[in-house]
Amino acid sequence: MNANSSSGEPRDPPHSARTGDLSRRRLLGAAAVGTAAALLPTAPAGATARRRPRGTSDPLFRALDAKITRAMKEHRVPGAAVGVIHRGREYVKGYGITNVDYPVDVDGDTVFRIGSTTKTFSGTCIMRLVDQGKVKLDSPVRRYLPDFAVADRAAAAKVTVRQLLNHSPGWLGDDIQGFGDGSEAIQRFVASMAKLPQLNPVGTTFAYNNAALVAAGRLIEVVTESTYEEAVRGLVLDPLKLEHTRFFTEEIIGLNVAASHDVVKGRAIVEPSIWAVPRSINSTGGLISSVRDQLGWARFHLGDGRGPGGGRLLKQTSLREMQSNPGPGGTLLVELEGMGVTWMLRPSAEGDRIVQHGGNWPGQSSGFMLVPSRGFAITLLTNSVGGEALATALFGDDWALRTFAGISNPPAEPQSLSRAALAPYEGRYAATSIGIDGTHHKNDFELLADSGRLRVDGPITASAFAFYRDDYVLDLDEKGNPSGARSNFVRGADGKVAWLRAHGRLYRRRG
Repeated sequence: MNANSSSGEPRDPPHSARTGDLSRRRLLGAAAVGTAAALLPTAPAGATARRRPRGTSDPLFRALDAKITRAMKEHRVPGAAVGVIHRGREYVKGYGITNVDYPVDVDGDTVFRIGSTTKTFSGTCIMRLVDQGKVKLDSPVRRYLPDFAVADRAAAAKVTVRQLLNHSPGWLGDDIQGFGDGSEAIQRFVASMAKLPQLNPVGTTFAYNNAALVAAGRLIEVVTESTYEEAVRGLVLDPLKLEHTRFFTEEIIGLNVAASHDVVKGRAIVEPSIWAVPRSINSTGGLISSVRDQLGWARFHLGDGRGPGGGRLLKQTSLREMQSNPGPGGTLLVELEGMGVTWMLRPSAEGDRIVQHGGNWPGQSSGFMLVPSRGFAITLLTNSVGGEALATALFGDDWALRTFAGISNPPAEPQSLSRAALAPYEGRYAATSIGIDGTHHKNDFELLADSGRLRVDGPITASAFAFYRDDYVLDLDEKGNPSGARSNFVRGADGKVAWLRAHGRLYRRRG
């Protein structure tokens, strides 16, 4: 599960192998364009916008439509939906179809998997418990889960709730094991974490950590004395009237569902086998939602903590706490100040903070971005493995930020370095992930100085890296052009390069 994502990963394996490998996949056919568009005044926080299918004469939204439809064709994305809040208005539109075999138009109420944007629902649920006096962010996790354990006993005793939520607990986080469909699935997953090795000291290093958010889901279960899904529905989904946002497939029967698609020989094909998500990881990436509901989620997090009808759901200070006090920084597709309470906090060249998440599951890619100081939000849902490229174009590149919010990423111009300057970064790098069936997958590659850049020899998404400042690089595609993603190297206590952080994951340098 990735945050738009998503991991610094191998190139796509055959779909038969992908499910066991998907935690390492990257956060973030030519389809006909749908007609379900709406341009409306912004509704109160939590309100449900009225559906009014029509086009738009606004040149900004026409440009957005053109960008999305062009990318859908290029990357074989059959269906997509977008929602935007801009200057007090909301724009909702569906594009293409839900299923290439049984085509139905996508609209604002079509449901997709949102992947790791689910984490922000888990974080908001915990903040409601904070407001109720039942949880403290800076208390040890063991205050709520007395038996909590990872391989490093000292780390298990020290780690706090906040560190679970800002991805700095330090242990191996790419773990998405399945433990059945029963209500004890999350509990069983957390018990299995006792074997997870520690990679860095607690609280010192950002590394995207799905396992930590499963532990947060278990904390929610214990504190609320309910299942995780019941707690999130009661504390968040129902109060915000997010009626098209659910965890279980049986809850969406009768809705317009976007089927998952693989891309094979340049064609999108329906692949039902990649839809299912293990219940054990629902708290890190299990939600199904519509773009209209995601826009409601954006209204709430741009607001003051009140839901529909003006009732208070969160203290305003708690809502702001989620978007501040970043933990350790680095990169996850983009540069990060760090993570707040489950939100990626990005700097901009103009000084405005960007608040972001997103997610990937095979065949489903999503993005979600807020600029609170500008009252701007954009969310995207797609139904193909090609959707991550579309998400990167809207959430990694500057285009949407510049077009709608008038801000941009910190500048990054690729540099050509000498072989001597590149030598400290050369070497083999490796990381481990744990698949649904418990199998350990090793991903390793080599970085070699080549024509002023680092060439990648091995299975990760980038073909090369070009430095733009000390330790920070632009990911390059097969043509040598920036892909829109940024990565960075992390140094050890001795000052030498110890890790490559690619798409949020840490790859250890082996020399």
